[in-house]
Amino acid sequence: MFRRITQLFFITLLSVSAHSQAQEYPSRNITIIVPFSAGSASDVMTRIVAEKMFVTGGARRIVIENRPAAGGNVGTGAVAKADPDGYTLLASASGPLAANKALYPKLGYDPETDFAPIALFASLPNIIVVSAKTPLTTLTEMIEYIKKTPKVPYSSVGNGSSQHLAGAYFEQLVGVQMNHIPYRITSQLQADLVSGEVPVSFQLLPNVVGQIKAGQIRALAVASTKRLPALPNVPTAGELGVKGYESAAWFAFVAPKGTPRAIVDRVNKEIVSAMADPAVRARFNELGAEPHASSPEELARFISAEVTKWRGIITRGGITIDPQ
Repeated sequence: MFRRITQLFFITLLSVSAHSQAQEYPSRNITIIVPFSAGSASDVMTRIVAEKMFVTGGARRIVIENRPAAGGNVGTGAVAKADPDGYTLLASASGPLAANKALYPKLGYDPETDFAPIALFASLPNIIVVSAKTPLTTLTEMIEYIKKTPKVPYSSVGNGSSQHLAGAYFEQLVGVQMNHIPYRITSQLQADLVSGEVPVSFQLLPNVVGQIKAGQIRALAVASTKRLPALPNVPTAGELGVKGYESAAWFAFVAPKGTPRAIVDRVNKEIVSAMADPAVRARFNELGAEPHASSPEELARFISAEVTKWRGIITRGGITIDPQ
C-alpha cells in the first residue's frame, strides 16, 4: 500500500513539474537546427514558419542554426542526442527522417524511435520536367520515348535525394529503365537540362521555376494528388494515367525523445497557428510547397509509413549510397 502511494506521489509530482515547465516555456531562446545549408528549401521554409512562432512583445525567441552534412544526417543526429527540454528542436526533411534509414547502413539514430514528433508543416511535390529542346510535350510522349530509347538520362541533385528517388519510383511504376545522373551543383544541372544534354529531370519547383517561366523547360506532370497553385495548368501524374505516383520532399518539426508532452503540444500549437497565417500559406504556394499542420500522432504515423514506402522502393531499385 505504501509503495502504491509513493508511486502515485511521484507520478503526480512529475505531472505538476511538466505542467510548470510548459507554463514557463520558453524562458530562453529556442534553437531550431536545420540539417541543410542556408538558402536550401528546408532552411527557407523553416524560417518562414519560425518568424511567426513565439512572438512576444515584438521579440522572437527563435535561433536558426544550419548544420549541413551527410545528407542531413549530422544535424538530425545531433538533435537526437540533445537534452529533451524543448530548447533544441529539429526542422528536418524526408531524407533524414525517412528515406535515409534505408539508404545508410549506419545512420546513428532512428527516425522512428529517437524523436518526439511535433508537426509536419510542408511538402514539396516533385515535378517531371523535360528540356524544351526535345519534342516531348506530354507525359505520354515522354513515356513512349523512354520505352523506345535505352537508358534515357535523368538528373537529380544527388544520390538518395528526393528527386533521385522520385525517378526510381517512376521507373518502377511505369516499367522503364533510365540512367540517373546526380549533380552536386544545381546550376550545372539546370544548364544541362536546358541544353538537352540530360533531357529529363524530377525536380522541386524552386530549382526550375525560372526555366519553366522562361520556356526553357517544360513541366509535364506533378507527383501529387492535386495540382500545385503555382502550376495550375500542369496535371498530376494520376490524371495522366500514372496512378499512385506521389513523391515529395517533406518537412517536419521534431524534438529529442523524452521531451515533455506539454512542451511538444505548446510547439505544435505555435506551428499550427503559423501555418494558418494567410501570408505564410501564400509564400509556401509561391515556392510550390503544400502547407500542412499535423498533430504529433499524425506525424508519427506518417514517418513510419514513409520509412516503409521508401525502403521498398530503394530495395527494389538496388539503390545504394556512399556513407562518406
